[in-house]
Amino acid sequence: MFTSIQRFIKKWRASRDSGHQLDALLAIADKTAPYPDRSEWLIELAHWIRRGGAVQPAASSTTSDSASDSRSIPAHTRIRYLLHVLDRNPTWKANVAGILRALLRESDSLSLLCDAGMPVHSGFFGALFERFEASLIPPAPNRRDLTAIVRLMFNSERDAQWIDALPTDLLTRIRALFDDEQDENEPHETTPFSLDLLAALHNLTCQISSTGLSQTVRSRLGEVDVRDAGDVRVAMEKQPFYRLTRAMLAVEAAHQAVVEGASQDRLLHEVNYLRLLLDECRSATDNVFAHLYRNGVSVDIVFQVERMRMRIVRAELLLNAWMAQDDPHAGARLTAELVNANHASQSVAHLVRSNFSLLARKVVEYSADTGEHYIARDRAEYLKMLRMAAGGGLVTVVTVCVKFAITGAHLQSIFEGLLAGINYTASFLLMHFLHFSLATKQPAMTAPTLARELDGTGTPAGVDSFVSSVTALIRTQAAAVLGNVLLVFPVCLGVQLLWHMLFHANLISPEKAHATLQSFALLGPTPLYAALTGVLLWSSSLLAGWTDNWFVLHRVADALAYNRRLRMTLGVAGAARLAQFCRSNVAGVAGNITLGLMLGLVPAIITAFAFAFEVRHVTLSAGSIGVALGVLGKDTLKLPELWWAVAGVGSMAILNVAVSFALAFYMAVKSRDLRRKTVRSLRGAIWQRVFQRPLELVWPVRARALHPDRVQ
Repeated sequence: MFTSIQRFIKKWRASRDSGHQLDALLAIADKTAPYPDRSEWLIELAHWIRRGGAVQPAASSTTSDSASDSRSIPAHTRIRYLLHVLDRNPTWKANVAGILRALLRESDSLSLLCDAGMPVHSGFFGALFERFEASLIPPAPNRRDLTAIVRLMFNSERDAQWIDALPTDLLTRIRALFDDEQDENEPHETTPFSLDLLAALHNLTCQISSTGLSQTVRSRLGEVDVRDAGDVRVAMEKQPFYRLTRAMLAVEAAHQAVVEGASQDRLLHEVNYLRLLLDECRSATDNVFAHLYRNGVSVDIVFQVERMRMRIVRAELLLNAWMAQDDPHAGARLTAELVNANHASQSVAHLVRSNFSLLARKVVEYSADTGEHYIARDRAEYLKMLRMAAGGGLVTVVTVCVKFAITGAHLQSIFEGLLAGINYTASFLLMHFLHFSLATKQPAMTAPTLARELDGTGTPAGVDSFVSSVTALIRTQAAAVLGNVLLVFPVCLGVQLLWHMLFHANLISPEKAHATLQSFALLGPTPLYAALTGVLLWSSSLLAGWTDNWFVLHRVADALAYNRRLRMTLGVAGAARLAQFCRSNVAGVAGNITLGLMLGLVPAIITAFAFAFEVRHVTLSAGSIGVALGVLGKDTLKLPELWWAVAGVGSMAILNVAVSFALAFYMAVKSRDLRRKTVRSLRGAIWQRVFQRPLELVWPVRARALHPDRVQ
């Protein structure tokens, strides 16, 4: 019968009557058929259950209760109808039950219970290639692997949802179908599925213990306190990973005693102790991540720790299912989780999302410390930011003048871009070491700082702290832009007038001045260029975070501090000061160099190979308008092109800041895996604060005004 199953499936799929389809499918069920045929039959049955549409009962199997509830999930309706048909046909029921039991008996379930959804490759491209290969070459149904069968039966992420939502009566009837009377010719099941759960749990605990005791993880669990332990070995025995395997062996011994007739009290005690150790292992992984964020993030280490955390969650899930074997919903939850994990392990989209979240957290953590310096939370810090911004505007005056000199030389575009990049880089580095501020550089570094406060938004106090930080950030950005523009514009205008008075010449020609104003016009590509410039600003923060992470991970500061030649040349204290100087400035120097070179070279490269693109930076553009106004004279105030250029500079101020901040903040949100509902509630809280206290956006409010109940 099964030798012609392909011809049957083709004919069966052509039928549009769901009831007749099911009858035809059940009629060929044969529990004595070869394994591949039984697997293929199960796959077709699963596809029939997942198929939408109403069920039309066949005349031979119509019952009084076969009409399904229209309010139920379609898959549930079809399972209910299937069970009704099987109850009416004992022969069909015996074959279906035999096929289900044989599936568990003859298939390797450990691969599904232990490995489904667990990452295999630490590298992104290796995992990506593996998933593309799996999508092109699906597993064959003759593999005695439960993971392959589950993947072929449930290939949609929605399957886990309807499996988890199965009602109690259906779960009870499905379990009864597995326990249906066996034929005397059918081989008896020697390994119940509960023992498969126990074996999978043993496998997972060994893997968790092995990873936790490896040198890469053990060295990041914290310092061993040998004073209290008296012995390093004794201290190690206190680690939960060390005790986990022995606890699992104790659970298995207690279970065997229960099978032999002993009381379950010992088993419950050992299971509770195992749960406690799994909880301690989960806390230990959090400590590892905290160590990584302080001392550098390694992709391989993060991969191992993240997989260990997933195994701990899976072990807890298996333990719950094993202990609640009488609860049908526990088995449904386990099945839904395994189906979801199996689908996630084959999904390219899930791989991209998870890797982006990991990258986001890595970059965010190393940008946060730098960004904290750019948020003015009180009046003293606000005035300090104004002074820093004014200093940045003063340096930008020189940058604008040198920029006009470079463009006036009419060099080849790439060479001109390189010189412009060097000009920007020198200016940004000078601002960095003089502790000045450039407004549009701040958002990409300050948004990650807010991401740290996202961890506390589960409480009202945490939400209030987050909203206060956002308003402080907006206020600080306004102060920085204002400080830059109010200094760079008049000083550039004064430099042009002074140059003309001393040398009877202009920094740029009148034609160049008109072209400059026209290029900044709001009605044109200026908003697009300003948004793209914001992307470059954000990209520089990524490179700064990566450089800082590399510096800390490889402990370059320690290598410098203990370098023999440096100590002989500078002395011990001098080498330590050099190491601290490099540690404090490596992110800023890397970010400024990359930003300067990108602002100079990227427009030249994009213009050469794609489309016309020019940098539109609010501070640089405001200085350029000052020079152009000085060249054209006061009559320019009557020209519309001046005011369109001023409007364009206003759009630059908004888009430079908004785009770089939005990208960085999006990365911060992804690093915390916040739900959309949480993000919407935070957005609502921000708007509520803006409407209630709008003055906070322009001037810091005293602490007493915000919290009158607090004592100063």
